[in-house]
Amino acid sequence: MSQTNVPNLSQYITSDSQPPEQLVSQTDIRKDDAEAMAGAGVLLGSDQRAGTMVVRDHQPVCVDAHSGAFEMLPLATALDKYSWLKEKYYFKAVPADYDDVVKDCAAQEKPLGFFLRVQAGAKIKLPCQVAMYMASENIAQIVHNIVILEEGSELELVTGCVTHHKVNRGLHMAVGENYIGKNAKLVSTMVHSWGPEVITYPRTGTIIEENGRFESNYVSLRPAKQVVSNPQTFLNGRGATAKYMTVVVSAPGSLINTQGTVYLNAPDTGAELMHRGVCTGGEMYQGGLLVGNAPCKAHVDCSGMLLDPTGKGFIESIPGLRSHHPDARMSHEASIGKIAPEEVEYLMSHGIEEQDAISLLIRGFLGAGITGLGKEIDEQIANLTALAGHGE
Repeated sequence: MSQTNVPNLSQYITSDSQPPEQLVSQTDIRKDDAEAMAGAGVLLGSDQRAGTMVVRDHQPVCVDAHSGAFEMLPLATALDKYSWLKEKYYFKAVPADYDDVVKDCAAQEKPLGFFLRVQAGAKIKLPCQVAMYMASENIAQIVHNIVILEEGSELELVTGCVTHHKVNRGLHMAVGENYIGKNAKLVSTMVHSWGPEVITYPRTGTIIEENGRFESNYVSLRPAKQVVSNPQTFLNGRGATAKYMTVVVSAPGSLINTQGTVYLNAPDTGAELMHRGVCTGGEMYQGGLLVGNAPCKAHVDCSGMLLDPTGKGFIESIPGLRSHHPDARMSHEASIGKIAPEEVEYLMSHGIEEQDAISLLIRGFLGAGITGLGKEIDEQIANLTALAGHGE
C-alpha cells in the first residue's frame, strides 16, 4: 500500500485573524455557500432535516437543532459544559497519539468540530446534517467530532465535507469518534466534494455495544489530490454489527487510499465492508481488514473498474482476514475489471447512445443507492458517472 507523509501545517493558514463570528440562521448563509453545501448533501433551509450545523473554515457559523431529543453543540462548547465528556469519550475511540494527523488534532487548544448526543430511547425520524465547509483558499481545517447514541436511540447523520467551487488547495484533517450504545443505531453518510489540490486525512473510531448497529456510507464526488482513510471499528457487545459502503472515483493526479479495520470482539457480531471504485487515472488503493476475536460472521468485498486508457492509473485491492477464534466465519473477495462490451451493445440495441450506456453501467456498478440526500447529490452522482463514462 502507498505510504503518505502528512504535510507541514506551516504551508497552510491554520487560524482566522478575525474575531469569532456570531452564529447565524441557515437562511443567512450566502447563496453560493449554500449551493456548494447542497452539492455534498447538506440542504440548508430544508424541512427534511432534524438539525443542522455548519463549520466554515475555522469557525462554527450555524447551529440549529429542531428536537429536544438530541443535542448538537460545537465541541469546544460541549467540553466546557460537560466534564464527563473529556473523561469518558474525548480521544477514547481514537487515541490522541494514534498517528501524526491525530497528534496535530489533539494539539489544538480549542477544538473545532461538533458534539452530537441522542438521548436514550429517542428515535430521530429525519436526518441530522453537518457541513465541514472550506470557503477560503489554502487553509488547514482541523476538526474533531464526537457522536454519542445512548441506549435504544436511532439517528441518521449526513456530513458534507466540501470546498467552495473557487477553492483549489487546502488541507482537511479530522478525528471522528462514534459511540453507539446498547440497541442503538447510527446511519452515517459522509460526502466528500473537494478542490483538485485538497489533501484530506480522516481518522475515525467507532465503538459499538450490545446489539448496536452502525451503517457507514462514504461517497467521493469530486476527488481530492489525496484521501487517506482507515476507519477503526470495535464491535464490543454481543450482536453488534457494522456495515461500510465506500463509493469513490479517482481522477488523474489523485491518490485515493480507503481502507477499514473492524474488530469483532464479541459473540454473534457481524460486519460487511464494501468498496466500489472507478479509476479514470491516478492511484486507487482499496482494502479492508476483519479481525475475528469471537464467534462472528463477516465479509469484505473490494471491486474496481479501471477506465484509464493511458495505463498510468491503477487500482490495488487487498482485502484481509485475521482470525483469533475457531468459530470466526469470515470471507473476502476482490475484483478489478472493465465494462463488458456485450453489456454496452445490449443497451445500445434498446436505443441508448453508447456513452450514455457506459455511464448507466458505471452508475449501476457503483451502487450509489444511498437515499435521503436530495436531488442535488443525485445529480452530482449522475454527472460523476457521466464524466467517468466519457473518460474525462
